Amino acid sequence: MAASDVQAVEALRVKYLGRKGIVRDLLEDLKNAAAADKPLLGQAINELKGHLTEIIEKCKTNIATKQSFTRNMPDRFPINKPYSDPTLPGLQRRAGGRHIILKTLERMIDIFVGLGFDVAEGPEVELARYNFDALNTPPDHPARDPKDNFYIGDDVLLRTQTSPMQIRVMEKTKPPLRYIVPGRVYRPDTVDASHSFMFHQLEGFAVDRDITFADLKNVMNIFVREYYGENARTRFRPHFFPFTEPSAELDMACGVCSGTGCPACGGKGWLEICGCGMINPNVLKNCGIDAEEYTGFAFGFGIERPAMMKHGIGDIRLFFENDVRFLEQFA
Repeated sequence: MAASDVQAVEALRVKYLGRKGIVRDLLEDLKNAAAADKPLLGQAINELKGHLTEIIEKCKTNIATKQSFTRNMPDRFPINKPYSDPTLPGLQRRAGGRHIILKTLERMIDIFVGLGFDVAEGPEVELARYNFDALNTPPDHPARDPKDNFYIGDDVLLRTQTSPMQIRVMEKTKPPLRYIVPGRVYRPDTVDASHSFMFHQLEGFAVDRDITFADLKNVMNIFVREYYGENARTRFRPHFFPFTEPSAELDMACGVCSGTGCPACGGKGWLEICGCGMINPNVLKNCGIDAEEYTGFAFGFGIERPAMMKHGIGDIRLFFENDVRFLEQFA
């Protein structure tokens, strides 16, 4: 049943429901039906009458609403045609923002660029030669165990650190070198308040004549003061890495609990934020650099932990859960 105006709807009503309409004729013919069929036929005809009445009333209402809307519309905006009204207020859209991890990484990059470092980036799917071999990590080293890495093939894996870019840069570029390498890394760690199987690192290294451990400590302390403030407390602890000798870990008093102990720092009051040391001579030799003439230092920051300490965030999992209530605090 289709009608474009009230007159057409009225014509349909007369045709089906009028005194001489189709429904009336059906009721007149009911007397000719068998006595046993009359109750069912009468019920069906009444239901048809009610259904048609409902449809006709809806058509009248819709046409009346459409005509009222048309009367109130400007002539330049005819009904049934797309239009826009420039006098209406614009749509309010919420402004987004950069993720707190990206903002932290950009701030750290800015500090090191200000210290004269260039920026390099490398692949996240890496060859074992760059991730281990050239970094003085032998085939039987525990760090190469399949349970501690995401292997894709026998000699291909998701990189566990950004250190492979040390090798890639030193193979192609002669000293003096000063580079930082930001990026994602992957390790099958058990996820908890301070660990994740995917996280971010900022690798840094410098190679030149007469570089000493004092130069490394100076760069690290400048960075910590620039990023955390002049009152930041740090300590260097002796450690071991295959690709640096001597090696150290840089700790900082936990910014979440101010050193009293909390889940973020494992109750220790300190968080390890950086592994560092003097580049092992074997690594320089693997890249074709004369270890008798050149020395260098290297360091690797996690990005999540500095962000946690800087902003008092107690759980690393918050960075990856996409909870807008958390993320919009840093927009």
